[in-house]
Amino acid sequence: MMRLSSILSTLDTLAPLRYAESWDNVGLLVGDPNADVTRVLVTVDYAEAVAAEARSVGANLVVAYHPPMFSAVKRVPHDALWAEAVRDRVALYSMHTALDVAPEGTNDFLADVCGVDAKERRPLRAFNGKDSEIKLVTFLPESDLERVSHALFDAGAGRIGAYTHCSFRSPGTGTFFGQAGTNPTVGQSGKLETAPEMRLETVVPIGRVSAVVAALRASHSYEEPAFDLVRLASAPEGVGLGRVGSIEARPRTEIIERVKKGLGLEHVLVAGPTEGSAERIAVAAGAGGELADDAMKAGADVFVTGELRHHDALALARRGVMVVAALHSNSERAAVRAFSTRLAKKLSGVEVRASEHDADPFRIV
Repeated sequence: MMRLSSILSTLDTLAPLRYAESWDNVGLLVGDPNADVTRVLVTVDYAEAVAAEARSVGANLVVAYHPPMFSAVKRVPHDALWAEAVRDRVALYSMHTALDVAPEGTNDFLADVCGVDAKERRPLRAFNGKDSEIKLVTFLPESDLERVSHALFDAGAGRIGAYTHCSFRSPGTGTFFGQAGTNPTVGQSGKLETAPEMRLETVVPIGRVSAVVAALRASHSYEEPAFDLVRLASAPEGVGLGRVGSIEARPRTEIIERVKKGLGLEHVLVAGPTEGSAERIAVAAGAGGELADDAMKAGADVFVTGELRHHDALALARRGVMVVAALHSNSERAAVRAFSTRLAKKLSGVEVRASEHDADPFRIV
């Protein structure tokens, strides 16, 4: 048994949320960080069969690669799977694009399958820095300090590597003048006031900024809490989406067979020339259309992905690039299973298993 907050720290070490894409919805989506966890189920998709499996094995945390909900939720559908998880007290966590860029993540796994040496590969698209971490600085009375800081932590702030609840606190003096109609928590409106305050600083993954700011406003006693959002340095070299690297020349047909064997598939989709040899391979787990141009610019002979738009496949084929498409989640599932094994080794006293019912929604008949 482990506290969920401790497991969250381990998950962030394996796939740091600070490098997830800004549009993504990663981290703890449902659940109490202070709850105890005894069983973890790891899956690509939190589908109905997987939800039933979680109930049958008694899992109280489901780690789903794809977020069970992407967009902001304004209403709670009674029959939504994630709503059932709330009622059943099952925590839901997603790492998605954080695992895509992480060492030993989905793209490194695909590169390994294709035989690209780890020393000979680089991201297909380097992390551009705009999605880096944010430092949040706010000012509050000392009586608010514990309530506000824990609200920020619960919303996703304060995680640095294997450590959670990270912050810095320092005392100071604040000044304000409340104009007509204001109702200050401390002092009076219409008068220049000075008040002892605490300065609270913590880090926030870019994808959690909105949730953390909402938690700040909800937990702060001031009518208009003051806060700063400061962009931090970009990711270190080597972090980014996809992978590309050179290999010793081998037949393109051999690459196809390596992908099928490495992902445990009987069939894949292939576009472009299959004759001749390949010396440079690019990979992008999931939907690879966004990285199709990057693959061409990187001089790839082969582009391995999950799915690709028709016209992107045509463009690659015209340039002599062979496309191998495994279907979206088929390109990710073996890597997620490998992730569950790595997670199990990190968590003592907690049973971790990969879902037996997780499957791509499409099948070839």
